Amino acid sequence: MPHSTPAFRPAADLAWEPTGPGVRRSLLAYNDDLLLVKVEFEQGALGPLHQHVHSQISYVESGDFEVTVGAETRVLQAGDTFYAAPNVPHGVVARQAGALLDSFSPLRLDFLPAAP
Repeated sequence: MPHSTPAFRPAADLAWEPTGPGVRRSLLAYNDDLLLVKVEFEQGALGPLHQHVHSQISYVESGDFEVTVGAETRVLQAGDTFYAAPNVPHGVVARQAGALLDSFSPLRLDFLPAAP
């Protein structure tokens, strides 16, 4: 069964899900090939080091993050991006409160809400 959001999704219709201390995410739009997620972080919150089979490109919408991809760590600010190739460990620490826009290809089925 194909997965897809409607063509348009007003911000008021989006749901937030806590994912860890000081972190929450909202699934903005997706289909079977692509997923866009907004993740908000309180200052000091972690996106722990992890890896997955999906390609991930992230855009720093706001805030200041220490980002690790593979063996390299950099500080990124609003407007910066990073790419995590499939199976490459990556994670973030929010040095200031902020938000990331994360895109994944293909769709991360583990992010979808359970079917009723």
